[in-house]
Amino acid sequence: MLLLLGFRGLVDELHRRLADQGHPEARPLHGFLLQAIGTRTTAAELGRTLGISKQAAGKHLEQLERLGYACAAPGSVDARQKPFAITSRGRDCLDRSAVIFAELRDEWATQVGPEAMSSFEETLHSLVTIDRGRLLGTPAWFVAGPARPDRT
Repeated sequence: MLLLLGFRGLVDELHRRLADQGHPEARPLHGFLLQAIGTRTTAAELGRTLGISKQAAGKHLEQLERLGYACAAPGSVDARQKPFAITSRGRDCLDRSAVIFAELRDEWATQVGPEAMSSFEETLHSLVTIDRGRLLGTPAWFVAGPARPDRT
């Protein structure tokens, strides 16, 4: 629970700072979405990456488009496979997020000391066995829970 609370504290402070830097409408889910879009994606691809339905992914893409973080990208003649790309505003939000996370990490290191922070990070690396690629599926995990093996 402490890890989850620490993450929540970091994300809340990140979004406070993002709002101060011109992104008041950014939400925690938007970061996952923008990272999952990468250079370009469709609703179906985004849904698979995040572990959500194509319809839910499409709604999220529409929201990002309304906020100016993503836009329809050229390149498909099939409207059902409409690709989306991150806009410069979306890239700015991601870039600022990375800088802010680094600042927050440095603030924690100042608070507890650089040696304690390094030890904490090393300990987490030894304990965390989940592939970092699964991080993008976190929003769906909060709703659906962990995958369970079939019980046949």
